[in-house]
Order: sequence, then structure tokens, then C-alpha cells
Amino acid sequence: MADMRTPLNKVRGLGSARGGTEHFWRQRLTAVSNIPLIIFFIGFVAAYSGSSYEEIRAALAQPVSALLMGLAFVSVLYHMRLGMQVIIEDYVHGEGWKIALILLNTFFPVIVGAIALYSLLRIAFGG
Repeated sequence: MADMRTPLNKVRGLGSARGGTEHFWRQRLTAVSNIPLIIFFIGFVAAYSGSSYEEIRAALAQPVSALLMGLAFVSVLYHMRLGMQVIIEDYVHGEGWKIALILLNTFFPVIVGAIALYSLLRIAFGG
């Protein structure tokens, strides 16, 4: 059986893809966790469409609702980051562009997540 590792990875004891299995499982775990969280999110939006701000704020003030909504934000953004990283690594061939896009791919979900969680907390705590 042929050894597919590079000479440097043979010395380090790493496989040809290094952390590919961990990345694979994280993406699958977030995909599975997104199923109930997105169902909750869609149900929440459907149940409170047309409601007043006060009704929505009261619903999000409930700990379970706020927690599930926050988990949905975090899980979806992390899943998006993992998926976009694979796309960038596979289809962007210029090293400069690849590095720039990986950096943007890292900071964009953090910024959007911080804004979403801050907004959620402000609404939940009556800001």
C-alpha cells in the first residue's frame, strides 16, 4: 500500500490532510445540530410574524427561547464558516486571495455573531 503522506508529514507523523477528519466531523455535528435549531427558528418566526415588538420581546425574554435562538445563531454561523473554508481552500488558487478570504471567513462570522447575540440580549433584557 502506498504511503500518501508528504516527507514533512512523515517526519511529523501527520496524515496527508492533517486535520481533515476533525473538520469533517465538526461540519457534520453542526449540520445535525442545525436541524432542530432551524426548525425552532422557523417555528418562532412563523408563530410571531405580525406580532408586536412587546410580544416578541416577551417571548425572547423566556430563557429557553433566548438560549435556543442564541445556539441557532452560533451553530449556523460556525457551520457556514466551516463550509466556506472548504470552498475557499478547494477553489481559490492564488495564495494572496486565499489568505485574504480565509481571514475574512474567520472574522465575518465572529462579527455577525457578536452583533446577533448582542441584539438578542438587548431584546431579551428589554434594552
